[in-house]
Formats: sequence, structure tokens, C-alpha cells
Amino acid sequence: MSSGSSVLAGVDVRPIKVDQFEMSDPKIIKDKNRLHKLAPVAAAEIRHHVFVCGGKSCSKVGASEVKKAFVKELESRKLRYGKESKGRNPEGPILLTDCGSVGFCSIGTAVLVYPEGVWYAQVRASDVPEIIEQHLIQGEPVERLVLKTPQTIGPE
Repeated sequence: MSSGSSVLAGVDVRPIKVDQFEMSDPKIIKDKNRLHKLAPVAAAEIRHHVFVCGGKSCSKVGASEVKKAFVKELESRKLRYGKESKGRNPEGPILLTDCGSVGFCSIGTAVLVYPEGVWYAQVRASDVPEIIEQHLIQGEPVERLVLKTPQTIGPE
């Protein structure tokens, strides 16, 4: 056995040099046209970005049903941004994204809408058409579900 190593369950264990695992610098693409071709969402005219929490607690109270309702409603109205081959609209103004816990899953399902910064809590699948019509189309948050906006900590 060489110096600097030890025996663990009959196996010679040697220290590993950290520098053996250094990652190379990522290749930076400076050409904006190429970036937009690789990631068309970067050039899209997105009006709203909707995040549906898929955290542990939100999942227990129907997060997947809420997400499915957003998918169904947005795609049927041709509002969901994405590839046509996936049933979405490349000109759609709304981007729908799954996310992990947003920190208030105990009162989930949580839905966040940006750029307004509206946080919804206790959202059910049956609430989704109202959120889409009233907030995403007409511009008025659904107050009964609002937990937080940039101007408030909760509904009054």
C-alpha cells in the first residue's frame, strides 16, 4: 500500500485529486442569431410566464391536474408558446413551465405568473379557466386566489 492510501474492507482506497474532475469552460455562443435558432423562446414575444409548482406538497393536492388544465386550456386557445409538432403555437404569448417547490406548498397548488409577479395559492384545476380568462387575457388577477403581488403580501 502506498503512502496516503488506506484499506477499507480489503480494498486499497487512494485519495482522489480534485483537479482530475475539473470541467472545461462551456462554449460561449456570441452570435445572437445562432442563439435564437437554438433557443427560439429567447426571441419569442412572451406576454406571460406561468409556473406551476410540482413540489412534494403541491403534488399531493392536485398539481398535476392543475398543470393538465393549463395545458388543455392554453393549447385549445392557441395561447401556449412552443413547437407546433407538440401541439403548441410558435407565436403563443404564454409560456407554461413546471417548477419545484416555491416555498409555500403547504397551501398549494401554487401558481406563479410573471412578469406581474402574482403568486396564486390553493389553485384547483377548476380555477384554471378563470385564471386564463381574467388574468392572462384580461389582465386582472383572480383576487380570491392571490397570495402575493409585488404591491401586497396577500389579499385584503
